[in-house]
Amino acid sequence: MKENTGGVTIKGNPLTTIGEHVDVGAKAPDFALVKNNLQTVSLADSAGKIRLISVVPSLDTGICHAQTKRFNDEALNYDGVAFFTVSAEHPFNQKRWCEQESCSNIDVVSDHMAMQFGQDYGLAIKEWRLLQRAIIIIDADDTVAYTEYIPEIAQFPDYDAALAKLGELAG
Repeated sequence: MKENTGGVTIKGNPLTTIGEHVDVGAKAPDFALVKNNLQTVSLADSAGKIRLISVVPSLDTGICHAQTKRFNDEALNYDGVAFFTVSAEHPFNQKRWCEQESCSNIDVVSDHMAMQFGQDYGLAIKEWRLLQRAIIIIDADDTVAYTEYIPEIAQFPDYDAALAKLGELAG
């Protein structure tokens, strides 16, 4: 699998990601992620829906916390849209965080076991076994409609751009 150095940084220091970023217009790679009740969730489980996938390195950091809370709140405004937050954290850590933060409007899912989602979407950070921050929107036909791969770990995503695209698709 291809390794890419410098496409993501932490405080300016380059990190290596594994895999290729997905392009807008491409068919979304399927995934098998683990919910915090240890059930597996795949792309097919939300077939026919628009999916907003918010990817974070760690829920226990300020920006990831705020990003996940923001989309948990935004999910209330969109019927028929499946919202996911994906991290490589253990599902039990995700469960603790969701319970502490009353996060119940989105599915917080883990790529902890195989890191296959991270590799398939070009987000797996080799040095830390975490995921690069990103926003990916997949339309109801499983086509990638929007991507934002955030180049600096300590940077917020462009919420307005992602939500504008989501609003356009959800009509």
